[in-house]
Amino acid sequence: MPELPEVETIRRGLEKRILNKKIVQVKVLEKKSFIGEAEEVLGRKIEKLGRRGKVLIIELSKGESFLIHLRMTGQLIYIGRERFAGGHPNESFVEELPNKQTRVIIEFSDGAKLFFNDQRKFGFIKVVKTEKIEEEAFIRKLGKEPWEITVEEFYEKLKRHKNSAIKAVILDQEVIAGLGNIYADEALYFSGIRPTRKAGEISKLEAKRLILGAKTVMERSLEAGGSTIKNYVKADGTRGNYLDLFAKVYGRGGEKCEKCGGEIKKIKVGGRGTHYCEECQK
Repeated sequence: MPELPEVETIRRGLEKRILNKKIVQVKVLEKKSFIGEAEEVLGRKIEKLGRRGKVLIIELSKGESFLIHLRMTGQLIYIGRERFAGGHPNESFVEELPNKQTRVIIEFSDGAKLFFNDQRKFGFIKVVKTEKIEEEAFIRKLGKEPWEITVEEFYEKLKRHKNSAIKAVILDQEVIAGLGNIYADEALYFSGIRPTRKAGEISKLEAKRLILGAKTVMERSLEAGGSTIKNYVKADGTRGNYLDLFAKVYGRGGEKCEKCGGEIKKIKVGGRGTHYCEECQK
């Protein structure tokens, strides 16, 4: 599943290509992938591209919006004068579309098209009233992003989950939005906190460092265009390089820690592969 920096990278890339374009046709090839009535958005213009956590929001004229969740294998592929893509990379980025993985096709007045492909059919495009976006169940449950949440708010949430491992808690999108497996490991390393520690043991100072760590690693990723792990690429079809440039523990099990020279361990926390340094994370 894409994490916040990957979705934000896709948002920024698509914003350059579809803003102000007029929708003239929406073809729904898989009913479960499109929620709402396609006819409602015909003739609407793309007015704004936003994001809430890992959900892409495309605001349309006359008060409608698309909510797009890529889930595990979703793709957004724009074909106009140029071809641009974001999401799970496979042959769909270069082959003729639509193909067997195409679920929805949005066509614009200039002839350009935006394809929503999704191999496993877990993702979706949903039409909602823009004014009611925050009332959507999966949006309403989202916690604040690292840039928005205060130390006091975060610390109180940790105390409510006091018996759970801190890694599992910060992966909970209701606690803090946007963090996934990669950036959770990196934020915990940044803050010197072992991922298996109980959330109730985390001090307010450590909570402050953890928020700072989450912001720092994700800002670095945004600068790099997202992670290079095999699932996600940038909106222009090129790969991000966060893991190559900045990752300190994720995907480095068995390697030496850059700080202390100790071995980076890989374990399971809450069913998720987790990387940490025994010496640097207490």
